[in-house]
Amino acid sequence: MIKSLAANEHVVRVYDQSRKWFERAERVLPGGVNSPVRAFRSVGGDPPVIAGAAGAVLVDVDGNEYIDYIGSWGPMILGHREATVVAALRAAVDTGLSYGAPSTPEVLLAEEIISRAPGLDMIRFVNSGTEATMSAIRLARAATKRDVIIKFSGGYHGHADSFLVQAGSGAATFGLPDSPGVTAGAAQDTRCAIYNDLGSVRRLFEAEPQRIAGIIVEPVAGNVGCIPPAPGFLAGLRALCNRSASLLIFDEVMTGFRVSRGGAIELYSVRPDLVTFGKVIGGGLPVGAYGGRAELMRLVAPSGPVYQAGTLSGNPLAMTGGLATLAMLDKAAYSELERRSARLEEGLLMACKSTHVRARVQRVGSMLTLFFADHDVRNYADAQRADHGRFKKFFHAMLRRGVHLPPSGYECWFVSLAHDDQIIERTVELAGEALSEITQ
Repeated sequence: MIKSLAANEHVVRVYDQSRKWFERAERVLPGGVNSPVRAFRSVGGDPPVIAGAAGAVLVDVDGNEYIDYIGSWGPMILGHREATVVAALRAAVDTGLSYGAPSTPEVLLAEEIISRAPGLDMIRFVNSGTEATMSAIRLARAATKRDVIIKFSGGYHGHADSFLVQAGSGAATFGLPDSPGVTAGAAQDTRCAIYNDLGSVRRLFEAEPQRIAGIIVEPVAGNVGCIPPAPGFLAGLRALCNRSASLLIFDEVMTGFRVSRGGAIELYSVRPDLVTFGKVIGGGLPVGAYGGRAELMRLVAPSGPVYQAGTLSGNPLAMTGGLATLAMLDKAAYSELERRSARLEEGLLMACKSTHVRARVQRVGSMLTLFFADHDVRNYADAQRADHGRFKKFFHAMLRRGVHLPPSGYECWFVSLAHDDQIIERTVELAGEALSEITQ
């Protein structure tokens, strides 16, 4: 039994080696990290530096163990170092690391993804979610011969300039750069609407009826915490795009093959024109993809004029990792993920009730967020009104107890098949302890 699961055992955690490694990291990496949220700026303190992982458990360089609900931000749906995936990757290493030429694994993974996602005819692999979404909006603009893309406030689609945009003073105003280095020119063709508010989208179409190339949306908002689509919202976006000859793009980098066997497309029975993937389709290796109807995808070079390329795109190791992962994600696997995730949701709500903490647990499949709020969270503004100061206290109380949560109240927790009943029940128990501590 790992230390993190030992009943009634409170391990004194020492972070000497993590502090030394993080100090070294800060001298050579901006903020000591290679992606901002890892630096713990939202919750304070320094992060443990991870030495390894197995199943649902992380181990840091000091030997501390943690139940992991980050899962590499979603890809580790089977758990860390799942034996079948590891074996497949070891065999793939023996055949070569990268070719810069066509190979069989990319064809096999493309066929597998297309067989799962309704309405998908063709796919192009890239190396990250940012590449996928950036390429998808380029394709949408080329196909429609229009410039404007609608996104949603708080929605994150990677760090390309067109996406680092905040809403202006009203739903129909021009987007404003949200990061130094993003020019007004890069932001001027992006509009921001309000998630779960069809009226805000409709007004943008009415203001510029002939300019909107498409809408890009996380079908389940995941980068402001887990926010499900309201009934009719996604279908409403589909109808607006149909009426205006615009394209609907689902960003399924997070939800793709996480929320169901066919992703959000299958779960909500709404078909986008284009869809982007990442995370799960690489089994933990760097990967991204975008796809859609054949007539759209044939516009991509070399079949058509829309240029996009990548030296490591379709990397055989990433393709192998994805194939091995998806092979294990059958109907029974998703049923089990749903059961365990539902129990975690129920347990967290019971723990909040017993400690008189006002909170909401919002969940879709095996992704969820605990919001310290007395209101349902339907959009970014609602998420901002949650008590993030209380989340910060809860985060550290859980970390001290050996539970590694996303270090932000705006992120999703991810449950894997390695989170067995014992781990789920222990998490609920520790959450009750942590909630009791922060309310004293």
